[in-house]
Amino acid sequence: MGDHYFSANPSAPEQLRRIAVTLADRDVEVTTAGGVFSPDHVDTGTRVLLANAPEPPAGGDFLDLGAGWGPISLSLAMLSPRARVWAVDVNERALDLVRRNADDLGLENVNAVRPEDVPADVSFRTIWSNPPIRVGKSVLHELMETWLPRLAERSDAYLVVQRNLGSDSLHRWLEATLEDGFSVHRHATSKGFRVLRVRHQGSGAQA
Repeated sequence: MGDHYFSANPSAPEQLRRIAVTLADRDVEVTTAGGVFSPDHVDTGTRVLLANAPEPPAGGDFLDLGAGWGPISLSLAMLSPRARVWAVDVNERALDLVRRNADDLGLENVNAVRPEDVPADVSFRTIWSNPPIRVGKSVLHELMETWLPRLAERSDAYLVVQRNLGSDSLHRWLEATLEDGFSVHRHATSKGFRVLRVRHQGSGAQA
């Protein structure tokens, strides 16, 4: 199997490049590279997520699971400057790009780290993710079972998944797998993608 964007250390040439993008209603320039997900633009799924997720909370710990070069993390950091955004990826090149882009944009509230570097006692006020579907179902399910239970009470995760890559089956699996106190709803549909909302109601709270 060849090199993939979810490789820890991609073998593809880095080939740094600057691209113009719009994040959180700001026109900015960011640095991307070969060997990371969607290096030439903000991919369609991420654009659907950013267009349809509601305003994030004003503060707290946020998670971008599978950060890539950082479009979701950077957007969250700009929208909620008092929040602490955890940009999590296994791809070291992607993490370097997130750090570089956060520095270039003056965003001091982004922590780009490997999964094991997120402290175990951190819970998240929101999770936004364009999860790496192509890692395979078993790895994807392990990711969901690891991170979604770390949602704080009365908090939401928003996951964007392409319909023809299994968004509806993931929806059903999440409903069957997550503990009591969690609910799953289809939040939005656009351009062949679903945005799923996972809610942690907390004890006695309404969905």
